[in-house]
This record gives sequence, structure tokens and C-alpha cells, in this order.
Amino acid sequence: MIVINQQRSSPPAEGEPARPTLAGRPALPALFALLLCVGVAAGCANKPPDDPKDYVGTIVAWRTARDSAFMNGSDSPVPPNRRQELLPLGYFPIEPNYKTGATLTPTNDTAILEVATSTGAKRKERRVGTLEFSLKGQSLKLTAFVEVGARNVDHLWVPFSDLTSGAETYPGGRYLDLDRNATGIYEIDFNRAYFPFCYYSPTYECPYPPAENRLKVPIRAGERFKVGA
Repeated sequence: MIVINQQRSSPPAEGEPARPTLAGRPALPALFALLLCVGVAAGCANKPPDDPKDYVGTIVAWRTARDSAFMNGSDSPVPPNRRQELLPLGYFPIEPNYKTGATLTPTNDTAILEVATSTGAKRKERRVGTLEFSLKGQSLKLTAFVEVGARNVDHLWVPFSDLTSGAETYPGGRYLDLDRNATGIYEIDFNRAYFPFCYYSPTYECPYPPAENRLKVPIRAGERFKVGA
């Protein structure tokens, strides 16, 4: 499943910075909504495919679709004068071991967390729960959030940073998106981790991962700086 859901559904008001729409935010523009799945062949399935080759093909298709949307889409977050520099996007090699199951433990904490952003403003987020998972034999945790006032609370936003942040990946962290379900069992696929849109253009306001989502391990999967750039 392709999720390119940071783009706001309408241009910002005059003098207002563009704010990327995160998981659970307003509706996607038509272009990005069409990219939610790479065709029926990809299946848009959340369960791991039986054949690793099928999985690699799905991720390759997801990346190709993102590049196409960013290059040609009228609502691309990549400014025209940076497309030759940034596209195609840089990624770590696809590694199926960076796709893992996770259990969401809901929280009773109703406190509102003010998250710092790339513009210096604050975003109000509410914790949904803690995702617990094992990655390469190590137990890890990430908090899932929804933005206060979000129209759709069924999409969870999972920002994170790791030991690649600032060296191999964007210093402000990367994002994952999940669709809420009733089972509490989720799939975290770091091969789908992506940069916030403020990496491509400073006109976007991007929340930074809070302290609890700063992993003390390197996550060499998903979007990265282009090698040699």
C-alpha cells in the first residue's frame, strides 16, 4: 500500500506555510489518493507475501509510483527546480527483515502532546498507544499518534528517528503510516519509511519525532539521502 498523505487538500492561505497532511488528516488530492495502492496485482495487502520476490516487487512498484507522482503530479511536494536533483528518490536496499509484526497497546493517557515542527510552531498530537515489536532480534517500541482535531482518527502517524538520522537520512526523522484496526496487531514496514515533505521544500511544516520515538538503533531501510548527492 502506498501512502503519500502529507499533502494538504487545498493551497495554504496567503502568508500561511503549507502544512503536510499526516496520517488521519484531511482528504488526499486525487493524484495521491490514486497512489494508495499499486494496482490490484500488488494486492494492497497488509500481510507479508509468501514469496519474498513478490514483496520486493511490491516495494519496487511503490517506489516507482512515488517517483512518478513527485515528478509529474500537479501537487508534488518537490519543487520543479529541485526535481532533477532529488528524483528519483534515494532508498536503502529492500530488506524483508525490516518488515515485522507489532502489537499496539492502547493508552489511557488523554494528555495533548505539543510536538515541535520544522517551522518552530507546535503541532498538537494525542497518543493512541505503544507499538511493541522485534527487529533483528531486538525489542523496540514506537508511539502511534493522531493529530488533535483530525477528521479521521483511523489513520495512525508513527514518526521516528534513529541512528541514521542526520548522516544517512533526514535529520528531522522519518514517518510511517498505519490504518487502525480492531485486532491491535499491525505490520511495521520500515522499507516504506519516508521523509517528511519539508525535506523537499521549506514551505512545508513537518512535526519532528518526540523523544519517545527516537530509536537507539540504525534503521537502514526506507528513504535515505541519495548516494553521491
